[in-house]
Amino acid sequence: WMFKLSEWANFSSYDVGLRSGSTASHILVFDRRTKRLVEEAIDGKIVLSMRALYQSKVGLTLIDSGVKDILKNLSEKQGKKMNSPESAKDIPKFLELFAGQINMDETKDPIESFKTFNEFFIRQLKPSARPIAHIDDGSIATCAADCRLMAYSSVDESTRFWIKGRKFSIEGLLGADAHYNAFKNGSLVIFRLAPQDYHRFHVPVSGTVEKFVEIPGCLYTVNPIAVNSKYCNVFTENKRVISIISTPEFGKVAFVAIGATMVGSITFVKKEGDYVHKGDEFGYFSFGGSTVICVFEKDAIQFDADLLANSERSLETLVEVGTTLGVSKRNRGLKVSELQKCSIE
Repeated sequence: WMFKLSEWANFSSYDVGLRSGSTASHILVFDRRTKRLVEEAIDGKIVLSMRALYQSKVGLTLIDSGVKDILKNLSEKQGKKMNSPESAKDIPKFLELFAGQINMDETKDPIESFKTFNEFFIRQLKPSARPIAHIDDGSIATCAADCRLMAYSSVDESTRFWIKGRKFSIEGLLGADAHYNAFKNGSLVIFRLAPQDYHRFHVPVSGTVEKFVEIPGCLYTVNPIAVNSKYCNVFTENKRVISIISTPEFGKVAFVAIGATMVGSITFVKKEGDYVHKGDEFGYFSFGGSTVICVFEKDAIQFDADLLANSERSLETLVEVGTTLGVSKRNRGLKVSELQKCSIE
């Protein structure tokens, strides 16, 4: 009854992407491949709980009174459970729950080869399942994950349309050890992974990995209901690992892997000093949904027009690894509008 009371007393307004008030149990997402709007359904009880916790002063009080520790302990316990042999029996149930959203024909290994749920969750795909657009052209960045994406040319735009946490900033996101002046008011793209997604993330640009910086923190949900809350700062308070990639076409790019509720761990498969090619596997999230944020230097990238247009409507775009993200502004020889005309000969 407390959650319901909080829901009634606390209506939040959104544009297209997230419905308003107590009916916000579905998130609208634009599928880039099919060019259609699709609904991402969430269990009604979970929605009520999230809205009560993240979008009210009552919820803020609960968070400050120990909910942070509860979420962390719950996530750690769930992570251990999903690594146990007994968890393998949950794989068929998971596939049934997300019927039509997981294509097992793309999976590299047969389902019977997974001995735990987490082995299935971090499954690899066949190399042909995610072709990388313009693979030999370093001036074109590609999407880092199968996810729901939001892209903004500046931090100001991201906080105006999507991120409502009062204290969000690039400095807060990256921390002192990974922040550079060139990132100030830079462009950023948010890749939100849902539980049903392929949970390995890939490099969006080609360059050298300069450093990794790990920042401990909370494990809030990365659901839009929490991201759109003015009472907490999901991206700057959650546990995260930041890598800095140095590129000739985009300058420095900050790649931020963010943990979330029910995410057991963040694992990178590359190390400092490695040269990475656009589309290379960079790492993976264990059980749960999570988020990657890439920060580009100011005026370094021009995001694809459809991604920007959807984001301005508070509408996430459903994308796959390897599809185009944007083009370097430092390469004046190719305009964004000409991308669809390009071909490899």
